[in-house]
Amino acid sequence: MVSTVPNSPSIKTAVEENLLTPRFYTTDFEKAAQMDLSEGEADLQAMVAEMRADYNRHHFVRNEDFEQAWDHIQGEERRAFIDYLERSCVSEFSGFLLFKELSRKLKGRNPLLAEIFHLMARDEARHAGFINKAMADFNISLDLAKLTKNRTYTFFPVEWVIYAVYLSEKIGYWRYILIFHHLEQQPENKFYPLFNYFESWCQDENRHGDIFKALLRSQPHMWQGWKARFWSRFFLLSVFATHSLTVHERSQFYEMLGLDATAFDEEVVRQTNLTAARAFPIMLNIDHPDFFKRLDRCVARNVKLQAIAASHQPKPLKFLRKLPHIAGTAGDLLCLFMMKPIDTESLRGQVC
Repeated sequence: MVSTVPNSPSIKTAVEENLLTPRFYTTDFEKAAQMDLSEGEADLQAMVAEMRADYNRHHFVRNEDFEQAWDHIQGEERRAFIDYLERSCVSEFSGFLLFKELSRKLKGRNPLLAEIFHLMARDEARHAGFINKAMADFNISLDLAKLTKNRTYTFFPVEWVIYAVYLSEKIGYWRYILIFHHLEQQPENKFYPLFNYFESWCQDENRHGDIFKALLRSQPHMWQGWKARFWSRFFLLSVFATHSLTVHERSQFYEMLGLDATAFDEEVVRQTNLTAARAFPIMLNIDHPDFFKRLDRCVARNVKLQAIAASHQPKPLKFLRKLPHIAGTAGDLLCLFMMKPIDTESLRGQVC
């Protein structure tokens, strides 16, 4: 849904929903309030002190580099960049809403967690607002207040939130820092000043990830036993598969940056997998010859599914045409899930 006001950007109050659209989440606030943090309290207290310092409080301020027209970015490239901005804004805003609600519900009951989530919500709101201003440069922005009311919220147990947000923050760190370093080497591809902010931006992502790592390691049942290994494997594969599909959906955007989408995706997955070894009891064996081969097949099928969805054929026929691609993707993901992971607890002294 888009509304317009004369001489102002188009205002979107809803976003297209599909499997790759960032979700809004809620959780079991009562269980979160009762979490015993004693095993990770020292680390969490140190992180809260660092978050209070708010090293990026003056970072997200638009400068004169933004004060120009961007009409030279047109066509597919413009649409690809706006799509990147929109999904990034929704993702950051989703984190803000979840952290804000956790902070509100835990206030007075679990003061340490309440402050942690309050400070992380501050960062996420700052990120979402900054991206939304960037969207306005391209004559469109999101009505985040109405978006809050229009979206369906997905319930995740507290443990799922910790696994998923930890990986989301860490994979976000690697996306931002790899783009930043690439554009340092190829500044001619830095087509918009937002990318100048990625180095400090990714440090926020990294700090948030470290907080969730400390939360995870403070809960022994989240890294000990078969259930912990099961859910670690599940969320690693889910996040990596979603990342691969999303990056290749936005291949035009990465081409604008002078990046090969496949190589970029593989490096982000590789680095995030190594990082996750610091928190999770297992990491995926991405060096297995079938790992990226099967992910690539899922990506190719997703492209075909999009083409079918965009066709003008009757819905029943579309459904029938989609079935073999959906079944093939499910089969490849199942094979990837069953692939023997690497036990990181046995490597704990070697992985830093």
